[in-house]
Amino acid sequence: MIPHLPLAFGAMNYVEIIRDASFIELAVLLLLMAVSVASWALIAMKATQLSRARAQSLTFLDTFWKASRLEAIYQSAQKLEGSPLSKVFCAGYEELSKLAQTGNKEGGGAEDAMSAKLGGIENVERALNRAATAQITELENRVSFLGTVGAASPFVGLFGTVIGILGAFNNIAEQGNATLATVAAPVGNALFATAAGLFAAIPAVVAYNSFVSRIKVFDTEMSNFSADFLNIIKRHFFR
Repeated sequence: MIPHLPLAFGAMNYVEIIRDASFIELAVLLLLMAVSVASWALIAMKATQLSRARAQSLTFLDTFWKASRLEAIYQSAQKLEGSPLSKVFCAGYEELSKLAQTGNKEGGGAEDAMSAKLGGIENVERALNRAATAQITELENRVSFLGTVGAASPFVGLFGTVIGILGAFNNIAEQGNATLATVAAPVGNALFATAAGLFAAIPAVVAYNSFVSRIKVFDTEMSNFSADFLNIIKRHFFR
């Protein structure tokens, strides 16, 4: 026969805490539980996305520096949909292809050719910058939610604690009994809301700082790659 195990940790009985909680305290606890679940789901999703982006970016860079033809790199990059670097390269390559097609159709003198070269480089650079900005926006999508949870959850929990303590002292004042035994239990139960707020906030803050740091690395890598790619096409296509 399995013995009955109360829903308690140490001397804390969670069933009793929920049963004795006021409507506002229950609303605070439910809100914190909801944002905590949402935070953990977002953390798992973003961690998977960033890990995939890192692995595919390494694969793309290896392909980029080993291949001798841009077309072959482009075909490989299209398969690496999770890599920000491959998306930046594809945007630059597609713009370069458009310029090559336009250049084949149009003629002109030396001055026109020089102007077309300068304009072409600027077009490719703008395409690279737009793609990099779009990728950073995609990587940062919903990360700010974690920052909000990390910043606001302790205050929400503290609000629930204050409401609980006020209710406890009002009950004590009505009963006229202020011994340690009557004060400790309701005040301790009220502090559970603060603990719940910290439980929701701490993982969110840690994950937020980690994700922001990793996204900054991608931002730097895309800037460096764009500069390298521009140098390559200047040497080979805009001489």
